Amino acid sequence: MIFKTFPAICLLALVSWCFGASPVVSSEHTRNLKLLETAPMLFEYHNQTISDRPAYFTYPRRDTTFRKNFVKTEKYALMNYYSDRIAIAASLVGGIDYRGGETLNDTIWPSIDGGIYLRGYADSIDFVLDARIYDEAHTADYPKSFDGEFIEFQKDENNSGVEYTSYARYRTHFAFNYDWLRLDFGRDVMHWGPGYYNNLSLNQFALPYNMLSLDMMIGPLRVMTFYADLRIFNSFSMKNVDENRNLYGHRYELAVGNATFGISELQVLYNNNKPWLFVPTVPLFMEKGNYSENSNNGALAMDFNYRLFNAARIYTEFFMDDMESPISLVENDNIEAKWAWMAGMQLGHNFMVKDKLLEIGSIAEYARIEPYVYSHFIKNTAQMAHLGKPIGNQAGPNSQTIDWTVFGRFDRHVYAAVRNTWSWKGTDYGSAVNDTTPAQNHMKIPKKFLDGAKMKYSLTPALSYEGQFVSYMGEVTLFDDKKVYIRAGFKW
Repeated sequence: MIFKTFPAICLLALVSWCFGASPVVSSEHTRNLKLLETAPMLFEYHNQTISDRPAYFTYPRRDTTFRKNFVKTEKYALMNYYSDRIAIAASLVGGIDYRGGETLNDTIWPSIDGGIYLRGYADSIDFVLDARIYDEAHTADYPKSFDGEFIEFQKDENNSGVEYTSYARYRTHFAFNYDWLRLDFGRDVMHWGPGYYNNLSLNQFALPYNMLSLDMMIGPLRVMTFYADLRIFNSFSMKNVDENRNLYGHRYELAVGNATFGISELQVLYNNNKPWLFVPTVPLFMEKGNYSENSNNGALAMDFNYRLFNAARIYTEFFMDDMESPISLVENDNIEAKWAWMAGMQLGHNFMVKDKLLEIGSIAEYARIEPYVYSHFIKNTAQMAHLGKPIGNQAGPNSQTIDWTVFGRFDRHVYAAVRNTWSWKGTDYGSAVNDTTPAQNHMKIPKKFLDGAKMKYSLTPALSYEGQFVSYMGEVTLFDDKKVYIRAGFKW
């Protein structure tokens, strides 16, 4: 077991190429629990674009390099232990943030977080835990949650004149591996499909949930089945005791050469949990008919990705929430035709500049989500949502989005990007996940897509430095939805 001293850390701060390691390739932590890396999933997709290996787009999933590189990646950890069968590393992590924005009508300064980052393995088991406590000062009289999860606001009259907002956050995975199979218990976010910003079925920018997943590799076929415990109401609501929302999902992904074909199916159950749905060979879109319509909600998505010349990839996803018949889907004139479509393209290339690696790329996506997608017949029942936010595309129903980002990273230390976003969001009925869809007369209710919606444009430049022990990042959003985010973080 090795304990490092602070002077040694100062001497080594400019050394090393690896800023963090985990047995899991996971979704990005854009709201909280940031480590030293900026946009790690973006560069995971960048590597999928420029490599020759079969491309799979099911996350979180096992990182098979974690064990073989453990000694190299964890040699600077505050505490580490390694033997032939068992290894563990622990680091202190945290940082300080400045956040401000029009949406929250608030300025958060300072926001201080600190905790422990634990990872390791023992025989067939591997695990990772990032757990932190946050303490924030807000300018708003009644602060809203920056990340959409639980916060506790302490008034000054109850704390001897001290007023602050505090909360705790964590993500974890504890997994059993056996050859072609992985059983994973965790708290994280599923991200299924080839899109980066706008995946429709399960999206990395959703709020984290507790889950259980089974990941199987059978030749070129990947099969994942998972269960998630969703929350209908916020953490203060006692209704969460009596009412529950459960999510089951299956994904089947076939990688052949440069092409990847994927099918994702979801079923949400309200007050009617059925563990049988976890079985990976149960077709959820068929099993759905065995339950009452008011207590369950299902969806089916198909996606395709094709890699070109190890320099580009094109991809698309089509999502069906519900349809009365194929004719109603084609005519698209009533609220029963609940569907969404996404398409995108990513370019990437690596250069060597004086023996330093320069990674550059660009990604562009378009997403169209029809009214009432992710919704259900009765408010706060079987919506495809967690804590009021969609588990899929975060723009939600009755929306249209174009994202275009140019990015680069030099020597794995300096990252820069410019993101452009054009968005349209409906304001009439059918634009929120809790807008109800009457069970009767669906075919008679007309659908209005983006009726009266105005285009919003935002430009977000970002710059960061990623070191072995510290990182600094800043981004500002201009024009519509103005906001700023500055952070200094550490991992010791």
